[in-house]
Order: sequence, then C-alpha cells, then structure tokens
Amino acid sequence: MTRSLQAVAYTRPSALESTAEGRLLGLETSRGATPTGVQDHPSFFSGFLTHPQAAAAGLLAVADVAAARYNRPQLAASLDPVVTGNGDRLRFESFSGCCGVYARLDVLSGGLDGGDVGHGTTNVDVNNPLREALSRVGTLDPVHLRVGPDELAVTTTDGPVVEKKVPLPDRWLRGFAESQVVSAGFELRAELPAAEAVRFLRSLPRGGGRGGASWVVPAGRGLRPTTRPVPGAVCLPGPERLAALQRVLRHATALRVYGPGVSGTG
Repeated sequence: MTRSLQAVAYTRPSALESTAEGRLLGLETSRGATPTGVQDHPSFFSGFLTHPQAAAAGLLAVADVAAARYNRPQLAASLDPVVTGNGDRLRFESFSGCCGVYARLDVLSGGLDGGDVGHGTTNVDVNNPLREALSRVGTLDPVHLRVGPDELAVTTTDGPVVEKKVPLPDRWLRGFAESQVVSAGFELRAELPAAEAVRFLRSLPRGGGRGGASWVVPAGRGLRPTTRPVPGAVCLPGPERLAALQRVLRHATALRVYGPGVSGTG
C-alpha cells in the first residue's frame, strides 16, 4: 500500500475550557482550503451548540474512527478528523487508518446558534485531553464552539506549537471524494426506531472475531442476521466496525441502514 507523510500543524491544542461566560470548546484548525485560497488556520464558526452533549458524542464517534485500524486493532491510527464549513452546517469526517470505515457528523443550522458558518475544509485537532473533556459534557452544559483560531487572541510565537506527522495511505486522501460517489448509489434498506437500533447494535459480537453472520436483513421493526446475500440484505463484514456508534446511542431517534443493490444467489 502506497503511503505519504502528511504534516498537520496547529497554533495550539484543541481544548474544552471553563470561562466566565461558560464553557468554550475551541477546535484548532490546520492549513486548509477556503473560497479565497489556502489559509494556514481558517476559521469556520463561533457561536453556541444548541445540543452540546449530542454534538460532543458525535465528534467523539468520528474521532474514534480516525484513531482506529480495524484490520489491526492493536495499532492506533492517530489521524485527525476533517472539518468542512458548508455555510449551512459544519461537517466532521474521518476514515479509519485501514480505510475500512468512514464516519460523518453533520451539525446542521438548527444545532448552531449565534454565528455564521464559513466555507472551507481542513483538519481539526482532537487530542486525548479533549476526548476526556468531551466525554464529560452534560445535557445542561452551555457550550460555546469555536472552529478555528480566536481572532482576538494575541500570540508571541513565530509558528505552530503543535505539529503531527502521520503516514497516510494514498487511498485515505482519495476516499473522502470516492465515498460520496459510492454512497450516492446506495438504497434505503431499513429504518429502525431508537429502541430497536439500540437492541441491534448492542447484540452485535465484539472482539473482531471472524465468526458470525456477514449479512443482515430487515425483519419486522428490526434486523436479523443471515448467512446469504438475499435480496434486501446488507453486508456487515466485521460488526466491530460499528463500535463507534455506541457513543451516540442515547441520542439516537432512529437508525437508517443503506446498501447497494443485491441480487439473490438462490
């Protein structure tokens, strides 16, 4: 597998801090693309999260995927998610280090309050202390979100203080565009209510074993395993790859399952 060395640099680590006005979630950005050209540390948003606990859980799930290698679980990937400002939403995306799992969190306009969303794409720093802080965000905690550097901050440093050099498979870089093309051809196979979604995800085997069913098929309000690619079935090659969804189960209202067309094999 061809790999390239990607260097990402941040002015400081991302952090969740307590201030006189409440809690501030500062997500630091690296060099990225904007409509006006490449910028060292673009800013995409400054305002409040209307559902901070759900947003924190979703960001952690995306970061979990970026840090995982599902084909070799003992090796961490240490990759940073990608953030995109689309004007009407903030999109956080990641691929696992093995390129086998893609994760995406869209914080729509209804989840943001008090600021305009910019346009552009770059990496965002998600470090271990930030992970621990995000896991403790409560339902009633008001959280101010800043994506990009604080324009009012004064710095005396001559350059970034946080730098990471990560070997990336070339297909990891291509995957963000390719995933959009591939998923565009997927069809909705099932929609599970929240209770059934929780039951299904918690019933999946853990530990990365090779046994168990490799397909699931709609059955009533839920899903059941099957050993054959029957019409309407969805391939599930490695249930442990859905582990990151455990982060957001308490906030789920439904689970939609998509897949490409499958023909029966008799």
